[in-house]
Amino acid sequence: MSFKNIAAERTTVTRDTILVEEKTGNIYESLVAISKRANQISSELKEELTQKLQEFATHTDNLEEIFENREQIEISKHYEKMPKPTAIAMQELLEEKIYLRKPESLQ
Repeated sequence: MSFKNIAAERTTVTRDTILVEEKTGNIYESLVAISKRANQISSELKEELTQKLQEFATHTDNLEEIFENREQIEISKHYEKMPKPTAIAMQELLEEKIYLRKPESLQ
């Protein structure tokens, strides 16, 4: 999934807890859903970043040879500027892009 087009905030924003609670009927269930989705997003972003940075990896044992690669720095800065996984997950919940399933309702 592309997280580059998500309209999540990049800074801290005060949220209306009633809007968050309305999505599941319970504020704690909403927070658990946000937390689980944020973990998924975080691992996906980390994997994507690692793959991009592997292109620049050099396998030398000499610590004196450290190269600054402009492209690598730009990629890192891009990922630092992206919204945090919790902000993305919160936005997805508010836009009802997260599918929620309760195990007790399946029985």
